[in-house]
Amino acid sequence: MTRKYSSISVETTLATGISNSATTMTVASGTGSALMGGVTLAAGNTDIFTVALDVDTQNEEVVYITAVSSDTFTIVRGRAGTSAISHTGGATVKHVLTSDDLNFYTAGVATADAAVPESIVTAKADLLVASASGVVDNLAVGTNNQVLTADSAATLGVKWATPTNQIPSQTGNAGEYLKTDGTSATWEPAVATLDLTLNAKTANYTLVAGDVNKLITMSDAGTLTLTVPNGVFTTGQQINVQRLGAGAVQIRNDGTSVLTSTGAVSTAPDLRAQFSAATIICTSSNNFTVIGDLS
Repeated sequence: MTRKYSSISVETTLATGISNSATTMTVASGTGSALMGGVTLAAGNTDIFTVALDVDTQNEEVVYITAVSSDTFTIVRGRAGTSAISHTGGATVKHVLTSDDLNFYTAGVATADAAVPESIVTAKADLLVASASGVVDNLAVGTNNQVLTADSAATLGVKWATPTNQIPSQTGNAGEYLKTDGTSATWEPAVATLDLTLNAKTANYTLVAGDVNKLITMSDAGTLTLTVPNGVFTTGQQINVQRLGAGAVQIRNDGTSVLTSTGAVSTAPDLRAQFSAATIICTSSNNFTVIGDLS
């Protein structure tokens, strides 16, 4: 039902008395139109116009006019906290604004011409959403991590929903980075930093897993051997080596690993001179290529 108001309504009186159960009343002849102050009510009792009988007396009763026929009105009794009582002919009839007018809403939905009452929201994070032009309703809060989603099929046109393609949980992925392929996302091991860690050697040395991405420096007056073991490294891993001393540095397999290079002996390369350097790259299981300043 929609409230109707008039700023030019003219007070009148009852033409005849009414009982406490009467559902119609008749005002003084010819005054019905002035009482309505230009307001018309839609058929079917869908609009209401508020008046008070016996205004400012102990017999005051607020009633809703829901239909008009000249000077006779269909009424709903005992509104705005008042009680339905009998009224005598000549009782005043006056258009009024009540506390109900300020708090009014029907079936939990505020009408277009009324303030939205606080009671329409019932819980923390509830939202006010329009279900139609001038009609406001409560959208109850969703569950944790849901997002507000437009949905024309929903009563209010929006709903709370769990988003698709969410960022995967960070639990257990410390230090990793988020990788996307356009449709999904995964956590991947962090890219190694570009800073090299030095591992200085002055004697023969066999590489270990911890040497990946390090620079192995070899320095001695005599010849030193750097051995590349089998079963330690995986495809794509690399180790750098540099000859710092006057003594030669030779890079060798362990008898089962396979080396290839541009050195004079491709399977047994040597660093060419003092300060020469090379990179040992694992190309597949147990296979390595050595590139750099070799002889």
